[in-house]
Amino acid sequence: MLKYVKILPHSTGLFLLNMHKDNIKFQKLETQLRRLMAKASGDFGLLEAGDRIMVCLSGGKDSYAMLSLLQLIQQKAPFEFDMVAVNLDQKQPGFPEHILPAYLDELGIEYKIIEEDTYSIVKEIIPEGKTTCGLCSRLRRGILYRVADELNCNKIALGHHQDDMVETLFLNLFFGAKLKAMPPKLLSDDGQHLVIRPMAYIREHDLISYAEYKDYPIIPCNLCGSQENLQRQAIKHMLHQWDQINPGRVNNIANAMCNVVPSHLCDTELFDFKGLAQIDLPKLLKL
Repeated sequence: MLKYVKILPHSTGLFLLNMHKDNIKFQKLETQLRRLMAKASGDFGLLEAGDRIMVCLSGGKDSYAMLSLLQLIQQKAPFEFDMVAVNLDQKQPGFPEHILPAYLDELGIEYKIIEEDTYSIVKEIIPEGKTTCGLCSRLRRGILYRVADELNCNKIALGHHQDDMVETLFLNLFFGAKLKAMPPKLLSDDGQHLVIRPMAYIREHDLISYAEYKDYPIIPCNLCGSQENLQRQAIKHMLHQWDQINPGRVNNIANAMCNVVPSHLCDTELFDFKGLAQIDLPKLLKL
């Protein structure tokens, strides 16, 4: 039996072939990211049966990706958990208010837009040229904790990734004299709210690729992202250079945060150096 095969024009054939290759790359990347999120959840108890998670959505690539990956895990997880997407509209001038509601309506996910004019407060208090992140983050945190209670959410998911955590480690090391970073799971000071970072094992460059594939409607932050004098930008540049010179160095630093040896540091609260003594071997042998 003869089979007839339609011969496509050369350019069309290449276009379809490239589309197929891109689709395979996307599927591999998405599977990798989903598995890394699932591993972080398993290691730190981030997602559990019966959770109602408030997914903080800023309009940036990271929070979009977090929501997409959480939805994938929600479909495949052997237990049920609920999610509600929340965006804080801080009343920045020119903020496109229609983008996120339209995107979330299309997804069919429960969501809430909170309108709070923190922009004016920050601009009034912080002098021109000074960084606004500290005050802005404190204001946001208080609002998000309140909204989590209103929505009966027991966990708050933030879109920080592995690079954010490593950058924070060096910020605290260089400017705060502390070995401290962003934990994947954090209990608020009042003990009432659990903050989780489901993308703790995911690198930023992979999120950039994923966002390009997904073609998210990105909303830039004119309050934070436009500041050129941020120490975090300097740290990010330093780590980027390290990664180029020695690929895998940032991963090693991230892994080191999971392999802490208190006896080889100097914190007397974590290790009893005063009580450290030689073993009396002859006495031990007599026993």
